[in-house]
Amino acid sequence: MSDRVLALAGLMQALAQVRRIAETGEADGRVLTVALDSVFKVDAPSTQAVYGGAGGLRPGLSILRDYFSGSARDDQLPRLALAVVQLERRFTGDGPMVERVRTGIERHADTAERLGTMHPDVLAALGGLYADTLSHLRPRVLVQGNPHYLGQPAVVAEVRAVLLAAMRSAVLWRQLGGSLWDFVLRRREMAEAIRTHLGA
Repeated sequence: MSDRVLALAGLMQALAQVRRIAETGEADGRVLTVALDSVFKVDAPSTQAVYGGAGGLRPGLSILRDYFSGSARDDQLPRLALAVVQLERRFTGDGPMVERVRTGIERHADTAERLGTMHPDVLAALGGLYADTLSHLRPRVLVQGNPHYLGQPAVVAEVRAVLLAAMRSAVLWRQLGGSLWDFVLRRREMAEAIRTHLGA
């Protein structure tokens, strides 16, 4: 359950940045880097290695803690997470698309390593990869925000790139045995794992 909670925190953390970018046009650079770096860690040896350690997931773990305690501040975030989790089932069931995404990530890995995952060229490449693949699946992930920012191609590319990072975490969560039943049958166990990771 511990690793499963980390993957779920990665998902929520990425989607919180999607919401922030869509509303303000800007992201928290440090948090965003954790999400984008995870996209390129396809064959990481452990869950913590995907995110550069559990410490980088504190924002996502805090979001989960607030959700389980009933004090969540953004009611759009759980809906967005559910849409991504539903989309993950369609995505992983489409073998050719999975391969296209993996190949696309590998193609841009050298650029990401050389320039950094937050470089505009990398964001544009990842955003384009999402647009060419996952955006064609249903149900579509609909991101609401400020039309001023969502009308800017660079912002849209960044949103799509971070949605790809969110999908990376959703796939990992499912690979670790995660399911929506966790929220019904294992709430207490998940909440305890979150408190342990946060040291609270």
